[in-house]
Amino acid sequence: MKSYLAKPEQVERKWYVVDVSGMALGRAASQIATILRGKNKPTYTPNVDTGDFVIVINSDKILLTGKKLDQKMLRHHSLYPGGLKEMPYRKAIATKSDFVFYEAVRRMLPAGVLGRKMLKKLKVYKGSEHDHEAQKPEALELRY
Repeated sequence: MKSYLAKPEQVERKWYVVDVSGMALGRAASQIATILRGKNKPTYTPNVDTGDFVIVINSDKILLTGKKLDQKMLRHHSLYPGGLKEMPYRKAIATKSDFVFYEAVRRMLPAGVLGRKMLKKLKVYKGSEHDHEAQKPEALELRY
């Protein structure tokens, strides 16, 4: 038997819509990262982007367990001395929950060209409305 190696032009992609309201941020992000990589398919090939498109709705209703809302910080640095900016996740989810979810998934994907290509297939929306009805996305239930 020979191993199957997917070719980029032979990959068939589906569109999924996921409602993450009431789910834990890390659990939802890890399962979505798996779908974006294509690891849920039998045709998974590590050096080819075999993943599907994922539309995430209701990112403003995501949960963090324990005291993470107040103790965990969203950080970025301007690369200048003293340029560290911090924001508690309670404020970050209230103001820019789509970015918080996007970053959680981004950090679970490979670093490099292939990871950036996979990340382009992720669409995150704060509310329950999205602009991708023409793609006929299938509803996908994630495991808790």
